[in-house]
Amino acid sequence: MALPNRSQLSKHWNLNPETVFLNHGSFGACPQEILDYQFKLRTELESDPVHFFDVTSKQLWADSIEFFADFINADKEGIVFLSNTTSGVNTILRSLSFNSGDEIIILDHTYQACWNTVDFVTKRNGAKTVVVPIPLPIESSEQIIQTILSHVTEKTKLALIDTVTSPTGIRLPFEQIVSELQSRGIDVLLDAAHGPGIVSLDLKKLKPAYVAGNAHKWLCAPKGAAFLHIREDKRSQVRPLSISHGASVAGNINEKIRLEFDWTGTQDITPCLCIPKCIDYLGNLLEGGWPAIMEYNQKLAIAAREIIHEAIGTPKLCPDSMIVGLSAVALPGDGFIAKSVLVPDPLHTLLFEKYNIQVPVFGWPRHNRRYLRTASYLYNSLEEYRYLAEILKKEI
Repeated sequence: MALPNRSQLSKHWNLNPETVFLNHGSFGACPQEILDYQFKLRTELESDPVHFFDVTSKQLWADSIEFFADFINADKEGIVFLSNTTSGVNTILRSLSFNSGDEIIILDHTYQACWNTVDFVTKRNGAKTVVVPIPLPIESSEQIIQTILSHVTEKTKLALIDTVTSPTGIRLPFEQIVSELQSRGIDVLLDAAHGPGIVSLDLKKLKPAYVAGNAHKWLCAPKGAAFLHIREDKRSQVRPLSISHGASVAGNINEKIRLEFDWTGTQDITPCLCIPKCIDYLGNLLEGGWPAIMEYNQKLAIAAREIIHEAIGTPKLCPDSMIVGLSAVALPGDGFIAKSVLVPDPLHTLLFEKYNIQVPVFGWPRHNRRYLRTASYLYNSLEEYRYLAEILKKEI
C-alpha cells in the first residue's frame, strides 16, 4: 500500500516524507522558515555570546513576551518563559505551601508528569491528591463541571485543570470550570500544554490564578518554548525552580518576576525568541489567521476520528463539540496496558516499524483502556487517516 499524501500546506515543513506523521500533539513540528530564523539567532548568539545575552536578547525577550501576551490577552507583567509546561506546573506546586489535610484536585485524565508532581507535593506535606473520575463516554460539558464540583470540600486548596486532556484529547469546558472553582475560593492551575493555537485563550477575562502552557506544540515554535502566567495577586508567592542571580537584587514584585525568572542560568533562549515569528508566519498561511487555523485543525480532527471509529467500532469518548486538534479513540478489547508510561505499546511499535505511521498508542491504567490519539495540523490530510484506518482493520 502506497504511503498517503500530505496536504499542500505540508511544503512549509520538512517532515520525513517516508513517515505518516499523525502526532503533532506530542512535540509539535516546526516549519522550515522558523528553523531558519532560529539558526540566524543562534549564529548571532555564538558570534558574541556575552553581547547577545547581556544586550541583544534583552529587547528580543521583552518583545517576545509582549507579543505573546497580546496573543493570549494576558498581563505581560505576569508572563515568564520556561522550557515546558511540566516545569511551569512544578514551579507553582513547589512554590506554594500546603498543610496536612489540604486537598489538590486533579482529573483521571491528567497528564502523568503533572500528576506525579501533585503526588510529590501532597506526600511531602501530608496533603491529599483528590482524583476526579470523569465518566466516559462524556455526554455534555455540564456533566464534567458537576462531577468536578462534587469533589470540592472545605479542604480543597487548588485544582489542576486541563484545557485539552493529554491522553484522551478532550477539550474541557475549562472556562466554566475556572469560574465555578474560583468563585468558591479555590485557585486553579490551568494546564495549557495544549493551549495556545489549539483553543482560544483570554487570560484577562478568565483570570485563573496560574497558567502553564507550551508554544512548541500548536504554535509550532522550536522545542523548549513554554510559558507560565501568574495572576498579579499570586506573584509574591511564586519563585523559580532554579534560584539564581535575581534573588539578591531588590525590586518591586513585577520587577522581581523578571529578575528571577528571565535569567536562571545559561541555556538556549532562541525557541522563546521565535514565538512572535511563529505567530505571524503561521497566521498568514490561511486566510482568516489563527481562528481559521484552529477551525481547520478541528474539522480535520473530527473527520479523522470518524474515519478511525468506522474502522474499529468502539464508542466515541465525547461529542464532536469537545474535539479540537486532538482526537483519541479507545481501542477494542483488553490488550496490553503497560504499567509505565515509558514502556511502548506493541501496536505503536508495529505501526511505526511496519507501516511508517507515527501515532501515539498507549495504555491508560487509570481507565484500564488503551487509546490511539491522532493530532491534526495544517500539513495533514484525510488520506493519511484513511491509510491508518485500513491498517488498523488488519492489525487489531
